[in-house]
Amino acid sequence: MSRLHYRSIFISDVHLGLRDCQAAYLLDFLRATRCEHMYLVGDIVDFENIERTPYWHALHSEVLAELLAIAARGTRVTYIPGNHDATLRRYAGQRFAGIDIALNAMHIGADGRRYRVSHGDEFDGDHDTPRWLVRLADVLQGFICGANRVGNRLRRAFGLPYRPFSLQIKMAIGAARKFIRDFETRVGTNAREHGYDGHICGHIHYGRIEDQDGVLYLNDGDWVEHCTALVEHHDGRMELLHWTEARETLATSAALPELLSEPLPQPLPVAA
Repeated sequence: MSRLHYRSIFISDVHLGLRDCQAAYLLDFLRATRCEHMYLVGDIVDFENIERTPYWHALHSEVLAELLAIAARGTRVTYIPGNHDATLRRYAGQRFAGIDIALNAMHIGADGRRYRVSHGDEFDGDHDTPRWLVRLADVLQGFICGANRVGNRLRRAFGLPYRPFSLQIKMAIGAARKFIRDFETRVGTNAREHGYDGHICGHIHYGRIEDQDGVLYLNDGDWVEHCTALVEHHDGRMELLHWTEARETLATSAALPELLSEPLPQPLPVAA
């Protein structure tokens, strides 16, 4: 089997334990690729949903088995827990079955760029949002993902490829677009203030590569709605891939022509 080889791979927001997890597409991606360093950028296992509504598909176990096999083959795997698997943050600094647990990381690209890597929930903004509003947002997200699941079940019945209906619905809502834009701005500003060349995160289920006045904002997306991963080529180029029946490049960043040589900033802690 011919595989695609990358220097690094970043995936997040898989949400194993959630009915809407697109585990089959992720398995296909993992089995079709190889890399030197894989970052699991949070919300890989959705402990919150499992506690609230227990669910587990056999494919979810296959994903976990494949991740362990990747680590066993010698790929360096770093797991940075997110808000849905935050219980794992207590194990930061430890290694399990060849997988390192960390609160955040600093990734040095092949072209010398210095990226901070974190899940991204620390940039949610106003943490004083009323509980009822947070709950309402969760209900709406569940409804939108349910519509996405039903819609794509019908498409499969007619032999049509996957389509991210939920993402299209959310992007038609002005408040959702504003939340995403504000989040991206906060992440980019923080990277600039702390001396990074960019920040790699997930959390908001919206993959993107954007140059914010010289600072790269990179979001690896998710495997619930859009099925995306961020990959680094061996020259430092970053590429955002959509991976279902129809595989395509959604965005790219160019490699720097010369390596950077300034002192390296230290990774910042993420509150548990």
